[in-house]
Amino acid sequence: MNVRRSILIVDDHQSIRDPLATFMRRYDFDVDTAGDGIAMRQLLKDHRYDLIILDVMLPGEDGLSLCGFVAEHIGTPVILLTAMTDQADRVAGLEIGADDYVLKPFDPRELVARVRSVLRRGARRRADDAAQSPPAQEALAEKRYTFEGWSFDLTTRELQDPGLSPVPLTTAEFHLLRALLENPNRVLSRQQLMDLTQREGAAFFDRSIDTQISRLRKKLESDPRQPRMLKTVRGDGYLLAARNIRLAP
Repeated sequence: MNVRRSILIVDDHQSIRDPLATFMRRYDFDVDTAGDGIAMRQLLKDHRYDLIILDVMLPGEDGLSLCGFVAEHIGTPVILLTAMTDQADRVAGLEIGADDYVLKPFDPRELVARVRSVLRRGARRRADDAAQSPPAQEALAEKRYTFEGWSFDLTTRELQDPGLSPVPLTTAEFHLLRALLENPNRVLSRQQLMDLTQREGAAFFDRSIDTQISRLRKKLESDPRQPRMLKTVRGDGYLLAARNIRLAP
């Protein structure tokens, strides 16, 4: 028997969200709706959704900010609805943590297909994790990087600063930091970083790496304008120049 998936639709236009909710229910989704970020956050306190369809242009807190919150604190897949046609604006949403985006106006059948695709990718990842043999799971559990007083756990995806305070990471930042730690004191080009961090179904562009580096630098460096660890090598790429990098249990 198929399990019904739960969807949250967030759009300030009732003429969009209500018909879309009705349409999605025809495809056996359980659907809730919200008209703004306040209503969305309230629903997220009481419900766990399989996916969120989120309009970028919302009154008050915008969709990009809400997407970043979900990526950092909840982990629910997000599909952005956007009227923005500029590629840089769309890339910004993917960098923040969105799994996909759909341009307005859209065909609801295409949106259903996108929803199913994102849910399938998540199901495959969970199946792959469950299929790991006990020795493989045990080995993964032992992977924790330490560097310059920082701790980075690959299993829990938790980054702790030298004062043992947790530092939240988006999915993109997690993969980027992991790639840098696996290649310490080595200059990596944008293309190499894209190859090392690219996830199935996600779109990456060379300038998106620059933005991710900038955000990660703000979390790692006491003075991001004069970075000591995460350095730019002009014309070549980026370098993690941290000392005492160790992989420990």
